[in-house]
Amino acid sequence: MTKHRSLSDYAARRFRFAGNALLEFSDPFFAQIDRLKKEMEAAGKHFVSFANYDYLGLANHPRIIEEAKRELDNLGVGALASRLVGGERSTHKALEMEIARFLGYESALTLVSGYLANVTTISWLMGKRDAIFIDELAHNSIVAGTDGSDAKTIKFRHNDFDHLDHLLARHREEYRHVLVVVEGLYSMDGDTCDLPGLLQLRDKHQFWLMLDEAHSLGVLGATGRGLAEHQGVDPSRIDLIVGTMSKTLASCGGYICGKKQVIDWFRYTLPGFVYSVGLSPLILTAARTALALMQEETWRIGKLAHNAEFFRDAANAAGLSTGPAIGRGVVPILFQDSVETMWASQHLLEKGFYVPPIVQVGVPKDQPRLRFFISANHTDDEINGVIAALKEMPPVSEEAHRIVAAAMAGA
Repeated sequence: MTKHRSLSDYAARRFRFAGNALLEFSDPFFAQIDRLKKEMEAAGKHFVSFANYDYLGLANHPRIIEEAKRELDNLGVGALASRLVGGERSTHKALEMEIARFLGYESALTLVSGYLANVTTISWLMGKRDAIFIDELAHNSIVAGTDGSDAKTIKFRHNDFDHLDHLLARHREEYRHVLVVVEGLYSMDGDTCDLPGLLQLRDKHQFWLMLDEAHSLGVLGATGRGLAEHQGVDPSRIDLIVGTMSKTLASCGGYICGKKQVIDWFRYTLPGFVYSVGLSPLILTAARTALALMQEETWRIGKLAHNAEFFRDAANAAGLSTGPAIGRGVVPILFQDSVETMWASQHLLEKGFYVPPIVQVGVPKDQPRLRFFISANHTDDEINGVIAALKEMPPVSEEAHRIVAAAMAGA
C-alpha cells in the first residue's frame, strides 16, 4: 500500500530534489529590488540590476507614468470582466490595432499574460490528428502549450533545421496539420534562428509557423520590429506571432498577431481569452505609450544594440563564455557548475550588481549561468564594472562546496 504524504511533506521533498540544497549556501531569489537598491545606496554603493528585461529603459519613463495616472482618473483600475461577456474598454482594440500595424499584421489580440498566450494558442489550435514540432530549448510556456494539446509533440535539436527537415520528411504525411514553433530571441542563450531557412522548409513541407517574439520586440531589427525585420523577411509570411508587453513595452500581458480571419476566430473561441479577464486600462495605456515612445525615441534601439554587443565583447575579452549569444538584449555568462554560478551571483551582489543565477530548473543541470538582461539605460562604466567584478572574483571557497555537498547528501 502506498504511503500517503501530506501536501506539505510532498512539496518539501520535491523542492529538495529541485535544487533546494543550493539555497543552503545562498538564496538570491525573490529579492525586493527597490528595497535592495535603497539599502545599497544608503551604504554608499551604486546598485545596478542586470536581472530586469526593461530593454529600452522605458519602465520609469515620465510620459508613461503621466499617461497611466491620467487613465487611472478616467477609467479606474480594473478591466471588470471577460471582454466577450462583460464588454471591453475603449483602449483594448486601439492597442491591438497599433501592435498589428507596427508588426505588419492584419490583426492582433491581447491577453492578460504572455505565458498564457503561448499556452492557450498552442493547446487550442492543434488537435489529436496534428503534430507540433518545437525547438528542444523552447520556453516553458511553449512546452506547456504542447502538454495541453492532444497533438503529437516532436522536438528538434536547437536551431538545427537540417534535423527539422529530416523529421518533417519522415513524419509530415502522418498528420493533418503541423505547427512549428520557434523563438525570435531565445531567452536563455540570446541567439536567433535562421528565419529565411525555416520559411523555405515551410514552403517545402507545408506547415504553420508560429514565432514567439517575447524577447524580440524592441530588440531585433533597426526599428525594433523583431526577427523578421532583423533578417529581412516579410512578416506576413509568418502565420502567427506571439509576444509579451512585460519587456520592451514596460507593462504586462501578451498578444497574438495574424490574419484577421484567424484573430477573429480566436476572439470568440480561444479559451485563454474568452474565459479570462481583459487587460486593465492602466496596463493598456502604459503599453500604448511605450509602443509610441519606441517609435519616437528610436535612439534607444541603437543604444541597446551597442550595450549588448559591448557587454558580449567585453566578457569574451575577459575570457568569459557567452555561448551563442548574438549580442542583443540577452547575454548569458556560462559557468562550470551550479556552486560556482551561485558564488558568482553572490560576489556580484556584494559589489552592487544584481544578477540572480540560472541553475537546474531554468536550464539543464550541466549548463548553469548568469543571465544578463541588457538595457538601453546601462552605461559603459556599469558594463565594464560588472565584467571587472567577475574577472576579480575569488575562487569558490571550500566552505561553499562543503555546505552544498552536505545539503545535497541530505536531500
